[in-house]
Amino acid sequence: MREIPVITKNLLIINVLCFLAAVVLEPRGIDFSSIFGLHYIQAENFHVWQFLTYMFMHAGWMHLFFNMFALWMFGGLIERTFGQRRFLIYYLVCGLGAALCQEVSQAVQIYSMLAPQGVTLSDMMSLSAADRHVLNAFTTVGASGAVYGILLAFGMTFPEERLFIFPLPVPIKAKWFVVGYAAIELWSAIGNAHGAADGVAHVAHLGGMLFGYILIRMWRKTSYSFNGWDGYEIREDGFFTRLSNKLRNLFKGGNGGSSSQNRSNRSSNSQNAHSADWDYNARKNEKEKEIDRILDKIKHSGYDSLTDEEKKKLFDSK
Repeated sequence: MREIPVITKNLLIINVLCFLAAVVLEPRGIDFSSIFGLHYIQAENFHVWQFLTYMFMHAGWMHLFFNMFALWMFGGLIERTFGQRRFLIYYLVCGLGAALCQEVSQAVQIYSMLAPQGVTLSDMMSLSAADRHVLNAFTTVGASGAVYGILLAFGMTFPEERLFIFPLPVPIKAKWFVVGYAAIELWSAIGNAHGAADGVAHVAHLGGMLFGYILIRMWRKTSYSFNGWDGYEIREDGFFTRLSNKLRNLFKGGNGGSSSQNRSNRSSNSQNAHSADWDYNARKNEKEKEIDRILDKIKHSGYDSLTDEEKKKLFDSK
């Protein structure tokens, strides 16, 4: 198994350490969720730093486990694809976006509860101290918003990758996996809005995916260009172009050097070497075209999309 990339590894460690600190200190009177969890913006215990710290808090062992499992499973691959700096920015933006969407959702929820009592929007802007204390109950914790953003990035980057999802009997493509998850969260959010509250911040999950999608679309103007569900198209100055060039040099560079030397030796030996060179170059060009096609397939659909024959051709070309 590959080593976990540094940003993903550190995020896993920080989340686990924060949860353990909460488990140890909360029985001693230090309420981590109250201090670092995201409160509603008008609540008495709200602080601006909670927009960042809430994503390192978790409500229980299972909450922590499922978020960290998804981060470990998909985060490392996205970090290797995006690079460390871009991955960290993406993770934090998704988490912050999820927090903003959750705040808006809570504002709508609170207003819908108070409106039948004659409370207006202007009244909500000037809440009493007692009301602000009651609003402390609206608290959000968890890395789920950022993790859902990573799931979206996986589906957009490797749309044709097949995943086995329990209890489905057959694998499904990553793009449909992401669409299905988004549909479930949307349905659940609508259910919460109609009174079937389950204690899960579904709007925050959708917010993480929304901001992740917006950020990827913004990166289209720099290194990345997204084209529907077909994956990334890479501009000439992009990361994947440089990576693709390095791979091509790795797979074809050795043959290119030896072919030049062989052609030089043959031309010095006899005139018949010219016809041999034509045949050699024709075979070499065909081989390079095939390697280019395989590398482009990896870029768009991932290594696992290759057939056994394509994998053999790729590594036989070294």
